[in-house]
Amino acid sequence: MNEKARWMTAAAMLCALSYAAVFIARVPVVLFLKYEPKDVIITIGGFIFGPMTAVFVSVVVSLLEMITISSTGVIGFIMNVISTCAFACTAAYIYKKHQTAKGALAGLITASLAMTAVMLLWNYLITPIYMNYPRQAVVKLLLPAFLPFNLLKSGINTALVLILYKPVVAALRQTKMISEGQVKTEKKINAGVAFFSVFVLITCVLVVMVMNKTI
Repeated sequence: MNEKARWMTAAAMLCALSYAAVFIARVPVVLFLKYEPKDVIITIGGFIFGPMTAVFVSVVVSLLEMITISSTGVIGFIMNVISTCAFACTAAYIYKKHQTAKGALAGLITASLAMTAVMLLWNYLITPIYMNYPRQAVVKLLLPAFLPFNLLKSGINTALVLILYKPVVAALRQTKMISEGQVKTEKKINAGVAFFSVFVLITCVLVVMVMNKTI
């Protein structure tokens, strides 16, 4: 299988898995905001194939959402693409420059901050149109609702990408969907990064459960 065929097959698989993640695993967090793990899949795809693959998968999946399961129309499509690209493309770009555990962590932390800042701006601009709220009412929700949601979302994404990246790469190598030299991965597990990932994931999940009054 040549590189173009590998990429096309992998991109189709990433699109299918990301759409399934939206369809199956949506978790309400606050107001109308829900978490789904599609950004984890798209970011891992970006780490392997580069940020433009993350853009492609994000647009395709957001378009599929818009015409099938979403009730937010074009506005939802735009917000989905902006949010996913702000996270996945930022992380993938930095990781491509520094393909180490520390590079991945730096990319994901930077991506978390970038996505949070970008989505605060776009929620300020778009949410009044989508929700038919006065802009001043939306401004009052930015810090108590949109800020913690995006921090939680990016924290869960960061932890899951760090936990799942190596197993996903190993599985893709086994199925010959990527070549041995296509992606650099460190042979040893970085204990510090592993502990950080698990800690962040558990913390974020507990916070979501508290916000939903599950615990």
